[in-house]
Amino acid sequence: MTINDSSSLARRFRGFLPVAVDVETAGFNPQTDALLEIAAVTLRMTGAGRLERQQTFACHVQPFPGANLDPASLAFTGIDPHHPFRDALPEYEGLQKIFQPIRKAVRDSGCTRAILVGHNPWFDLGFINAATQRTGIKRNPFHPFSAFDTATLGGLAFGQTVLSRAAQAAGIAWDTQEAHSAIYDAEQTAELFCRVVNLWAALNVQNGEALPEGIFNEQII
Repeated sequence: MTINDSSSLARRFRGFLPVAVDVETAGFNPQTDALLEIAAVTLRMTGAGRLERQQTFACHVQPFPGANLDPASLAFTGIDPHHPFRDALPEYEGLQKIFQPIRKAVRDSGCTRAILVGHNPWFDLGFINAATQRTGIKRNPFHPFSAFDTATLGGLAFGQTVLSRAAQAAGIAWDTQEAHSAIYDAEQTAELFCRVVNLWAALNVQNGEALPEGIFNEQII
């Protein structure tokens, strides 16, 4: 049976809980362009020291008043911000829907704060920070400027920096029809991050090197 060893997770990342995040937006400027979708994937560590996905949280977000909606960005994502069936929430409610379970996951894991895992995470973190400031939320669970970048990690581990190519190089199936939705991209980012971390642990064991406390020998590919 798989056991979630939360104390090992806290030790492995120096008290930070990695949470994979993807946002879909109506442009590239977090101060002026609308945040339209956000998804976050919490991670857990098994008793064998293997990192894996735990739970996904997601929300469609209403453009904030006066937000810019760039037509090229909307064409790329295929999002209609005003579609009646989006069930989108205002930014404040949408962020709280994501932040609350992340805060709980941080507590349950024995960590002190979440750290964003993203593919080029400056983009996702910038939009989250801007929306947090805009809505006046005081308890953003994420570190304000530190993050784990799967573009960098994918380039190191698999020689690929594009998310789809890095995922496939890591042995992760990729569906182009599902790509560019926040949930799909966040879950694929989480899978890629887990593959890199688990591969690093396995390679260290093979080389006879000491591993961080709580990490054990387990092949993942």
